[in-house]
Amino acid sequence: MSTQLHRLLEIMAKLRDPEGGCPWDLAQDFSTIAPYTIEEAYEVADAIDRGDMDGLRDELGDLLLQVVFHAQMAREAGHFGFEEVAQAIADKMERRHPHVFGDDGRHDDADAVRASWEEIKRAERSAAGVDDRSALAGLSRGLPEWQRAVKLQDRAARVGFDWPGPAPVLDKLAEELEEVRAEFEAVAAAPGDAAAQARLETELGDLLFVAANLARHAQVDVGTALRRANRKFERRFRAMETLSERDGAPLSARPLEAQDALWTRVKDAERDGDG
Repeated sequence: MSTQLHRLLEIMAKLRDPEGGCPWDLAQDFSTIAPYTIEEAYEVADAIDRGDMDGLRDELGDLLLQVVFHAQMAREAGHFGFEEVAQAIADKMERRHPHVFGDDGRHDDADAVRASWEEIKRAERSAAGVDDRSALAGLSRGLPEWQRAVKLQDRAARVGFDWPGPAPVLDKLAEELEEVRAEFEAVAAAPGDAAAQARLETELGDLLFVAANLARHAQVDVGTALRRANRKFERRFRAMETLSERDGAPLSARPLEAQDALWTRVKDAERDGDG
């Protein structure tokens, strides 16, 4: 084990030491740490998206800390430790890459590797007593729902259940949008109607599901696209606030029409800058 990794494990053990450890760290359990684990994974993705290598180094460290934290709590409970975590993933990687570590022969393309990977995973589930032969078997329910939607659609596509291209998906998206519009009108006509609200939720879900499918057909990662859209909105909104203050009033004091005008100014300034 590397010196720095051993140091990190010792730091976490000390933080969790009942005698002299950190009160905050001692108060945590798997469920309270899990949200931080998810957040740090997104921070890694954000650093990659921004091309920030210094940030990526730091965010990978934060994510590694999450693994060390969970492993330390598991060791205290007598379940497993960090060594067992590392051994388990090393064993899995060797087992799932027989074309590299075994006698299976090399695969010449990524599709063949993916097919082999999925077949090995099915065999692992069967060996564990999980008799689920669906093309959708093994998909985690802990994924963000947009990501699970894409994976469900991708699995279905592998057995031929897929649109032939983006054009019919765009048509379906327009159809779902009209259904959402109709349900919004129904909710407006019957405020407080729980059934109408439930139908609207269902139709919005269908719309988002089809939008995720469109991104898959476009070979666009939904998470990356949303991160960029969020950053663009934040950048423009902050610029609106700055312009508003410069013009003598906070943004919150201006009516929507004036706020829209500021938004247009920001967009136009960005467009001029790109040119």
